[in-house]
Amino acid sequence: MGEKDKGPATYADIEAAPEHLGAEIIDGVLRTHPRPSIRHGATASALGAKLSEAFQFGAHSPGGSVFCVEPEIKFGDDFLVPDIAGWRRERLLDLADTNYFQIAPDWVCEVLSGSTEKRDRTVKKRIYGKAGVPHMWIVDPRLQVLEVFELLGDHWLELGTWNTHEQVSARPFDAISISLADLWPLDPPLGLNEDPTPYYAGDR
Repeated sequence: MGEKDKGPATYADIEAAPEHLGAEIIDGVLRTHPRPSIRHGATASALGAKLSEAFQFGAHSPGGSVFCVEPEIKFGDDFLVPDIAGWRRERLLDLADTNYFQIAPDWVCEVLSGSTEKRDRTVKKRIYGKAGVPHMWIVDPRLQVLEVFELLGDHWLELGTWNTHEQVSARPFDAISISLADLWPLDPPLGLNEDPTPYYAGDR
């Protein structure tokens, strides 16, 4: 988890980061981390597919959104990379000619990994809130849990926490119901009293 401490980092530092590492600028500091594990990637892909089918592509669905996996997003001097982000389509009519979004998303999702969990839950969550991102989901593929937050003024309100055995209709996508068990395509559902240690295998 390399960090650059020589003054405020810039986008050029992200471009110069090793290709095998993820890179973000948080509070002026370049922070890198290993690429996600297989379990992490499978969960992000499964969730993105479900939401895209209903809210981006579906002819007989709520529609109206655009989703992006691991987009670079500029928040002031910070550059964050959520695992998935979604925008209302009408807000993306005038995109700048850059490699990164400069329009804050309407929804972000962080899929937890060992190397980034503390960052996702603290500084990144704070920056998303400061930027006015209305909705945030946190998904833990190791514990098979979903946490949903909505921005209320200047703080996050937790709307609920669900485990793998539940069907979820959660803002801002409460027009559909999602089976959480579908988000762990590589693992059987984890029992409430079952040891999750094996599901941490390969976590980075």
